[in-house]
Amino acid sequence: MPPVNEVKALLLEELEHIVKTSTNLIRKISPEHWSFRPHANMRSLLELTEHLVSVPSSDLLILQENSEDVIRKLEADIAADSDIERLVSWMSTGLQEVKAYMQSLSEDDFLHKITTPFYLEHGTVQAKWLVEITTHAQHHRAQLFTYLKMQGYEVNMFDLY
Repeated sequence: MPPVNEVKALLLEELEHIVKTSTNLIRKISPEHWSFRPHANMRSLLELTEHLVSVPSSDLLILQENSEDVIRKLEADIAADSDIERLVSWMSTGLQEVKAYMQSLSEDDFLHKITTPFYLEHGTVQAKWLVEITTHAQHHRAQLFTYLKMQGYEVNMFDLY
């Protein structure tokens, strides 16, 4: 396997792991805690969960140069769901979409194809987009972990690995 494809596979494997561990954390949440908000200027537990599960799909739509309206519709569709299993399904579906897209790219496109999101004047190569999606999900999984700790949930580092 060419080195570029090995790196792509490793990033996708990491994203898959983040989705799996995020799903496990989300399934621990008791719906009565959805309104928990660590500080007035932070997302509630439900809002954070909705954002986290949207990351693969919304970031993929963004890198594919969809409009802000398309992204906002996806976010609204997810926000209409507070059922835990439907929420984790959004994230799993998004992961499969990202994997299919990234695996369909040639080595040259992965490294050199530039796409521009609606909110920037400059674009980014697909390889960097995959890093962005992975780190974006990782960031919000860490936030979710912290929210659960603050609420007294039994979570520890083994929930992340």
